[in-house]
Amino acid sequence: MKSVETEGKNVEEAVQKACELLQASQADLDIEILEAGSSGFLGIGARRAQIRATRKETAPVSGKETLSASGSENGLARKAQTALKGLLEHLDIESQVEMKEDAERIYLNIQGDGGGLLIGRKGQTLDALEYLINKMVHKNQEGKKRIVVDTENYRTRREESLVKLAQRLAERARQLGRPVTISPMNAHDRRIVHLALQNDRSLRTRSTGTGLYRKVIISPDKKSS
Repeated sequence: MKSVETEGKNVEEAVQKACELLQASQADLDIEILEAGSSGFLGIGARRAQIRATRKETAPVSGKETLSASGSENGLARKAQTALKGLLEHLDIESQVEMKEDAERIYLNIQGDGGGLLIGRKGQTLDALEYLINKMVHKNQEGKKRIVVDTENYRTRREESLVKLAQRLAERARQLGRPVTISPMNAHDRRIVHLALQNDRSLRTRSTGTGLYRKVIISPDKKSS
């Protein structure tokens, strides 16, 4: 038996069943998410997760034992790529997912129709997809490497606009001689603002507020005046 389809209350349970049936570890299987599953609202409309698991082909390595694809350095990246493809299929979005990886992050770039829909207001939909993929891939694992999900080069464009905003408001704070507050933003965007101004000794930045209402305050540093 090289391939099975299983279901469970969530993807993790379905994968565990597939591992038992194929007598293999998850690292030795290619996992295709057929149905991501849903708990519904108060249990109404709940759907069970369904996956297809296939044993990975192994190839001989010169002078060494055979090594499955998951044993390579980008095994985790491929797992993330597969998970994102499954989520997009569940959303009926036809697209390709490009993958690249460096020492600190895994980058997944969605190419295809529906880019604007996937980005959402101020990147909220894209952030939600990224959060889900990180949770799915890193569950019960150590040495977590952050997975970044992007489409239409949104992350780069967003970072460039935030850096320009930070510099513009920093100049305003200096001219007015008092703090300037930026509208609420998520943790990722706040970090970009802090980093953009961290080397300016004439200013101080700090975050204030809670949850969705947390914002950045840019203040002139009186000690430098």
